[in-house]
Amino acid sequence: MTTNADEPPTRPRRTPAGAAVLREDVTEAIRAAVFEELAAVGYARMSIEGIARRAGVGKTAVYRRWRSKLHLVLDVVSAMAVLGLPVPDTGSLEGDLRLLYEVTSRALRHPVASQIIPDLQAEAARNPDIADAFQKALRDGQEGVASKIVAAAEQRGEVRAGVDPDLALDLISGPLYWRAVVIRSPKLPKGYLEKLARATAGALKAL
Repeated sequence: MTTNADEPPTRPRRTPAGAAVLREDVTEAIRAAVFEELAAVGYARMSIEGIARRAGVGKTAVYRRWRSKLHLVLDVVSAMAVLGLPVPDTGSLEGDLRLLYEVTSRALRHPVASQIIPDLQAEAARNPDIADAFQKALRDGQEGVASKIVAAAEQRGEVRAGVDPDLALDLISGPLYWRAVVIRSPKLPKGYLEKLARATAGALKAL
């Protein structure tokens, strides 16, 4: 028999017969609250108290899972890499790139993401641990999708075999991140994603 580690403190305490059980729904509520708190106040002003309040749990529920604010944010940021992006399968390189850009553009322009990403970039400049986790989350997600798009294009004969994966990743991911994250363009020009997909496909074919 095990006890529930997230039981309200008003219940009588029982001696655990095994490892305490951490409810997954509480864990997910805390992770969601981290994103909301980051978007609302930023990393510097974010607190365990504020996260717990948004999640509707006590501070002890947070500390049972993460020993500090830094470890909590690192865990949530690292989880971004696991979620990843869907791999397009339109039957052509240009079509795959266009679909990838549409999905990525919507994600980057989401109100929460548009607040969190610049804030974490600023913190990454001051904190090597956050820098490593943030770069891994972004790179792993994009690299996994980009490599599969290029591999499919190789099988169709649209690009030569053995394309430099790092250069391909830069060509595929760089322009949109520059627009949406670095200069934070409020609105993409009409037809921009189509032109970007066509230009990137052409660049990859020329490698």
